[in-house]
Amino acid sequence: MNANAYAATSVRILKQLKADHRTVAMIVAVPALLMTLLYFIYQNAPTMPGQQSLFDRVGISMLGILPFIVMFLITAIAMQRERTSGTLERLMTTPVSKLDLLGGYGTAFSIAAGIQALFACAVSFGLLGLESAGGVALVILVAMVDAVLGVALGLLASAFARTEFQAVQFMPLIVAPQIFLCGLLVPRGQLPDWLEWISNLMPLSYAVDALNEVSTQTGATGLMWRDLAVVAGFAVVALCLAAATLRRRTP
Repeated sequence: MNANAYAATSVRILKQLKADHRTVAMIVAVPALLMTLLYFIYQNAPTMPGQQSLFDRVGISMLGILPFIVMFLITAIAMQRERTSGTLERLMTTPVSKLDLLGGYGTAFSIAAGIQALFACAVSFGLLGLESAGGVALVILVAMVDAVLGVALGLLASAFARTEFQAVQFMPLIVAPQIFLCGLLVPRGQLPDWLEWISNLMPLSYAVDALNEVSTQTGATGLMWRDLAVVAGFAVVALCLAAATLRRRTP
C-alpha cells in the first residue's frame, strides 16, 4: 500500500463526513435513539428472579446489530455516490491502487463507526441502565468491530451496485438474513440443522455470540476472542474482495 495515498483518501473522506451534518447525526444518534426506544418497549416487561431483564438480554445484542446496520447502509450509499459523481473514476486513473483507495475509505468510515459504537454504549450503559457481567469496555470493543464489519460489507456491496438505489437493495439481501439467523430471534442451537449451518457462515452470528458471552461472563473468555477474531476476519476478507471487484470505470 502507498501510505500517502491511503492517508490522503482517509483524510478526504473524514472531511466530507464532517461537512455532512445530517450523515454525522445519523451515524452518531440513530443507534442510541433506537436503544432508547428499546428500553421503553421493555420497561414494564416482567423479570424472573435471578435472571436478566429482557432489555439486558436483547439490548446487548442490539449494540452489535444496530451499528452494523447503520454503517452498512451509510457506507454503501456514500461509496456509490463517489462513483456516480465521477470522483472514484478520476482517482482510479491515477497510480493509486484499489487497496489504497478502499483502505482509506474503510479507515475513515471505521473511525466514524467507532465513535458511533462508543456513543451508543455510553447512552445504553450510562443513561438506560444496561448491565453486562463482562463490563462496558468489552461490549464497546465488540460493538466497534461489528460496526467495522458493516463498513467492510457496505464497501463490498457498493462494488456490485450501479446506483445508490441498487446499493440500498443489497440491504435485505445481505443484512436481513443475518439478523434472522444470528440468534436474536431464536437461539441458534434451536434452528433446523440446515439453517444453523447457514448461520455458522454469517459473521453477525459470531458478533452476537461474542456479545452474549460478554453479557454472561465476568471477563474476556476464549470463546469471546475467537468469535471476535472471526468477525474481524470477515471484515478483512470483505475489504479485500471489494478491492478485487472494484471497477476502474463506472458503467
